[in-house]
Amino acid sequence: WSESPGAVPGAGTWGVAVRAPGPGPRREAEVRYLDIRQSLLRDPPEGEENLILLDGRHEFPFSFQLPQEPLVTSFTGKYGSIQYYVKAVLERPAVPDQSVQTELQVISHIDVSSPALLTPVLRSQEKMVGCWFFTSGPVSLSAKIERKGYCNGEAIPIYAEIENCSSRLIVPKAAIFQTQTYLASGKTKTFRQMVANVRGNHIASGSTDTWNGKTLKIPPVSPSILDCCIIRVEYSLAVYIHIPGAKKLMIEMPLVIGTIPCIGFSSRNSSITSQFSMDMSWLALTMPEHPEAPPNYADVVSEEEFSRHVPAYPPPIDCEEQLCCPVFAYIQEFRFQPPPLYSEVDPHPTDVEEVQPVSFML
Repeated sequence: WSESPGAVPGAGTWGVAVRAPGPGPRREAEVRYLDIRQSLLRDPPEGEENLILLDGRHEFPFSFQLPQEPLVTSFTGKYGSIQYYVKAVLERPAVPDQSVQTELQVISHIDVSSPALLTPVLRSQEKMVGCWFFTSGPVSLSAKIERKGYCNGEAIPIYAEIENCSSRLIVPKAAIFQTQTYLASGKTKTFRQMVANVRGNHIASGSTDTWNGKTLKIPPVSPSILDCCIIRVEYSLAVYIHIPGAKKLMIEMPLVIGTIPCIGFSSRNSSITSQFSMDMSWLALTMPEHPEAPPNYADVVSEEEFSRHVPAYPPPIDCEEQLCCPVFAYIQEFRFQPPPLYSEVDPHPTDVEEVQPVSFML
């Protein structure tokens, strides 16, 4: 990148410093990770300086072995890039060399299941809203994420508490920021951009709001790059409050975007109670108030199938043996038995029996 032109002292009228024309000094840096070379042509015959290839198509297979030590992930940013490529050069006498190259994508894996990336992150901050002596009250914010490491496509659950004791209408928001840092010639250049965001509801004066796992999905972005000496790519989750007429209240929590996802249902820090409530959430499902009439089961199960799976004279059931067997065994007996045909008219209006509801949990 090129630095902005600096000021030359005493160059203007009355000795006032003015900005020099033209761009400033250019900053450059380069690091080479790989330089593997192969000669694909065999040695020329004895007495000949060069190898002569006849007319036609010639193919020369080759392969490269990447080193065992980790390589930096491929990346293309605002002021720099990390690139890997294979270049083939054809050297010919008395004519310029001919070359072609193909770029490769290299990914350095980051496992977000490592203990350092599974620790939760918690931040809190408070801001007094007002100007000089005319204060309207404080606005407080506290936010938490369950872990520090995530992968592309994952949704980050955000837990936050916002209290508005000011006289203004505030809006809570959250965003993921990518920060690119470039280092060259002893100087640093930073580029910051928002890659994803989510917005909450307005909070009136004297009210509070709670985010109990509000999700923010991570878009397809480059993994974090933390092991390069001239280019760094870092991420952060910012939870902030937009306050009309005042500077926003913001807290930032570091993020690491990895390539190997975390193994498990949720964060390892979650309790057994929360997992049980999640697994048993299907019990909250209820039937509609006016269910539709069932179909005619005679059209669904034929008489041949019914007679094939049901014995003509079922054996008597021993009550003591029934109590010792699992309930699921008797449910399987009615797998192929259709219930009676549906009818809106009661075929036995005189035989009215009180039926108690029975529920099973397997």
